[in-house]
Amino acid sequence: MMLLWVWRALWGLNAIGLAYFVLLNTVYLLGSLVAFKSLRRYVHRLRSLDVEQLIGSDAAPAITVVVPAYNEEATCVEATHALLTRRYPDYEVIVVNDGSRDRTLAVLTGAFDLIPAARLPSAAIATNPVRQVYRSRRHPTRWVVDKENGGKADALNAGLNACRTPLFCVIDADSILEPDALMRVARPFLEDERTIAVGGIVRIANGSTVAGGRVRDVRLPRSLLARLQVLEYLRAFLSGRVAWAELNATLIISGAFGLFKRGVVVDAGGYHTDTVGEDMELVVRLHRHCRERGVPYRITFVPDPVAWTECPETIGALARQRDRWQRGLAESLVPHRRMLFNPRYGSVGLLAFPYFFFLEMLGPVVEVLGYIAFAGVLLIGAWSAAYVLAFLSLAIFFGQLFGRDDDHRGARRRGDRLRGAAVQREQRQAGEADSAAYRHQGSASATIWAISRTATSPVTPLLCAAEPSMIEQNGQAAATVCAPVLIASSSRISLTGVSCGVSNQTCAPPPPQHRPFWRLRAISTSRTPWMAFSASRGSS
Repeated sequence: MMLLWVWRALWGLNAIGLAYFVLLNTVYLLGSLVAFKSLRRYVHRLRSLDVEQLIGSDAAPAITVVVPAYNEEATCVEATHALLTRRYPDYEVIVVNDGSRDRTLAVLTGAFDLIPAARLPSAAIATNPVRQVYRSRRHPTRWVVDKENGGKADALNAGLNACRTPLFCVIDADSILEPDALMRVARPFLEDERTIAVGGIVRIANGSTVAGGRVRDVRLPRSLLARLQVLEYLRAFLSGRVAWAELNATLIISGAFGLFKRGVVVDAGGYHTDTVGEDMELVVRLHRHCRERGVPYRITFVPDPVAWTECPETIGALARQRDRWQRGLAESLVPHRRMLFNPRYGSVGLLAFPYFFFLEMLGPVVEVLGYIAFAGVLLIGAWSAAYVLAFLSLAIFFGQLFGRDDDHRGARRRGDRLRGAAVQREQRQAGEADSAAYRHQGSASATIWAISRTATSPVTPLLCAAEPSMIEQNGQAAATVCAPVLIASSSRISLTGVSCGVSNQTCAPPPPQHRPFWRLRAISTSRTPWMAFSASRGSS
C-alpha cells in the first residue's frame, strides 16, 4: 500500500513537471510571436526617425544620469569620462559615492577637479547621511554626491534627491552606453506623454573590444558559460521584455540601464532599501501606484538603445548572481501579492504577475521536484516510455522553435558564427538545469525572507510636487512655490515640513501634473534605415 502511494506521488510530481514544462514553453512561444510582430512594427517606425536631427533639436527633455559607485577606484574615471561623450543635447551626470572604502572619491576629485558645492534637493526621500556634494570645475554638469554606505538602492535615492531634471537615467558604474543610447531611450517620452519608465537592451561585452568608452568590435566570448549567457540575454530582452511591453505589463527594467520620470518615482517613494532586487520592485510598485490612483501611464521597452556590461565567467560568480536575482524576484512579488489575479491591475495582475509568480518565482521548486520524482520512478522501476518520449518530443519541438541562428547574424567573424551555432546546440542539450539549481538556492533564501516578512514596506508619500526648476531659480529658492524644508541630522535627512511662499505655512501637495512633450512626428522627417536587432549595434 505504501509503495502504491509513493508511486502515485512520484507520478503526480512528474505530471506537474510536464505540465509546467509545456505551459512555460507555450508562454515563451506566444511571447516570441508577440515580440516578432512588435519588432517589425518598431523597425518600420525607425525609418522615419532621424536621430541626428533629434539630437540637434530642442525637443529632447533634460536627463540626469545617476551612477551609484562603491569601491570603483579602478574604473570610475574611465566610466565617467565615457559618459562625457554621450550624444544628447541636455544631460548631467551625478556619481553617488556610496561610502567607498577605497580611493574612489580621491581619484574622482583628482581627475575632474571637484570642489564642494551647494545643491538644493528636489525630493526628500530618506537616505543615509550625505557628507558632501561636489561639482567639477572642468565639466560643470558633472557632480559627485559623497554619502555614508547604505547600499545601491540608498545611493540611487540620494541621486534622485539631487536630481533636477524631469527624467533620470540609472546605470551601473561598469556599464557602457552606446553614444546615442540616451536619445533612443528618451524617444517613448516624446511619443507618448503617459510614459513613466523605459527600459533598454543590455548586452554582454565579454570578448568584445572596448576602447575610448565604446564597444568597438563585437565578438562572442570564448568562455562557454559567457556564451550561454549571451543567448540568454538576447532571448530574454528581444522576446520576453518586448512582448510584455506590448501588453503594458513590463515588470522588470534592468538596473544596468533604465530611464524614469522623476516626479512619478518620487511620488511612489523612490527605491526600497529592504530588497536586493530594487530595480524590479520599483517597476512593480509603479504599476500598482498608477493603477490604484487611476493615473494613465505606460512602462515600455525599447529594443535598440544598448548598454554593455560584463557577465560572470565562473560557476561561483554565476551562482551568486542567480541567487541574488531569485531573492530579488521574491522580494519584489510577495509584498505586492494582492495584485495576483486581480483585474483591478489589468494585464499586469492577470497575466504578467501570475507568470512571474508561478513560473519564474516558484519554477525552480517545480523543476527540482521534477528531477527528484523522475529519479524516483527510475529507482523503483516504474518509469514510462510514453512519458519519456512525450517529454523528449516537446523538448525537441520547442528547442527547434527557439534555437535559430538569428542571434548571430551580426557576428563579424566566421569563427564567431560557428561558435554561436554551437552554443545554441549546447544550450538546448544542457537545458536549464544549472540555472534552476542556482535559482532554487535563491528561492530557499527568499522563502525564509518571505516567512519573516509580515507586511509590505510603507510607501513614502510625495509631500511637494513642485518641479525642481521651480524650486530653484538662479541659485535661490523661489518665493511662491512649495518646497520641502530639510534638516540634516547625524543619522538621516528628515523632512520637517513644507514651506509655502514667504509665510512658512504648511501647504497640501498639488495634484500631479503631466507635462506634455513634443511629438516626434513634428521634427522627424528623413529616413534612417537602421535595423533594431543588428548584432553589431547590440540587440538584447
